[in-house]
Amino acid sequence: MTHQTVDILVSGGGVAGLTAAAVFGAAGFSVICVDPAPPVTERDAEGSDLRTTAFLQPAQALLDRAGLWEKLAPHAADLQIMRIVDAGGPEPAARLTKDFNARDISDRPFGWNLPNWLLRREMVARLHELDNVEFRAGTGTRSVFTREGEARVGLTDGSQVRCKLVIAADGRNSPVREAVGVPVKTTRYGQKALAFAVTHPVPHDNISTEIHRSGGPFTLVPLPDYEGRPSSAIVWMEEGPEAMRLKDLPVDAFEAAMNERSCLLYGPLTLASRRTVWPIISQLAERMYAERVALVAEAAHVVPPIGAQGLNMSLGDMRVLLELAEAAPDRLGDAQMLETYHRRRHLEVQARVTGIDVLNRASMVSAQPLRDLRMMGLNAIYSLPAVRKTMMQLGLGARG
Repeated sequence: MTHQTVDILVSGGGVAGLTAAAVFGAAGFSVICVDPAPPVTERDAEGSDLRTTAFLQPAQALLDRAGLWEKLAPHAADLQIMRIVDAGGPEPAARLTKDFNARDISDRPFGWNLPNWLLRREMVARLHELDNVEFRAGTGTRSVFTREGEARVGLTDGSQVRCKLVIAADGRNSPVREAVGVPVKTTRYGQKALAFAVTHPVPHDNISTEIHRSGGPFTLVPLPDYEGRPSSAIVWMEEGPEAMRLKDLPVDAFEAAMNERSCLLYGPLTLASRRTVWPIISQLAERMYAERVALVAEAAHVVPPIGAQGLNMSLGDMRVLLELAEAAPDRLGDAQMLETYHRRRHLEVQARVTGIDVLNRASMVSAQPLRDLRMMGLNAIYSLPAVRKTMMQLGLGARG
């Protein structure tokens, strides 16, 4: 068995894990990042992740520091306006539209949207530029043994890594979290999300549009033009059986269904990718650490895709970890550092998981009186400028 010693082992090569490797590598720590599946980095390849990630302002600053933003910026679409549309009347038509404009709180957009497959491509390229970072695609975490002074991680290629800190960024079913025995609470909604890309004749003008009717929101997020036409990424949340029915429809029938659900706000939508389906849950780890292990991203918390909170919460985890690591490098991964990390993140994460749970349940309602109540709530919030601005500032996650 071969042995290697580094500062940090990152378990997980998704967007969160690759970001963690780049962030800590750029800060001078030696890092090995592992993932059992090589990343799919082409849009139309089988297995590519067609979801998108909106990086909000605090997240963009972290990416810039890691040397990632210069690679991502040319591919990003600005998110200047968050538009909420209530289409909960008897017929699927917009009956209330409210715009939350970033200009009300900032001279910059709320954030920038990028496809997940492209994020992985550019992040892997950045890791190859860092001499102190090694990315092992096709290698997973097999075992984790910790003691007070270090962790020993067994990998599926038969090697072992000794490190001061293990960052578990290996997803909602995290093998590392399971190995160190941290319990989680999971909420299942019976929903799934369809994720795909479309083109449309009406430009999106850097507006992210969330349409509420029942089953969950239908969200169009700006993308750069595709084949000369305005393009958006769509996340369409529905009850599980309905999502699977929609996924299997012929293209013409699927386009008819999505055009009805979109209320034709951007004109007729044309499917521009394959359709993928993702389960919707909320999940929260009882604590965000174990001995020599920090849980981040979906290993620590999972939320429905509402308000661009998921990965931005994850990058909030990494900001705090990095601050603590740089403040006391000699204490990297020790009990004091990890307990402080937990205290600084867990209450805020818990509050956001709870808040998004409430929003998701509101978006699912099908009874007409409850839809009407949801519309009145949106109108009331928007009509109070101080409340509207506070909600936008909280949405940015600037307190991470």
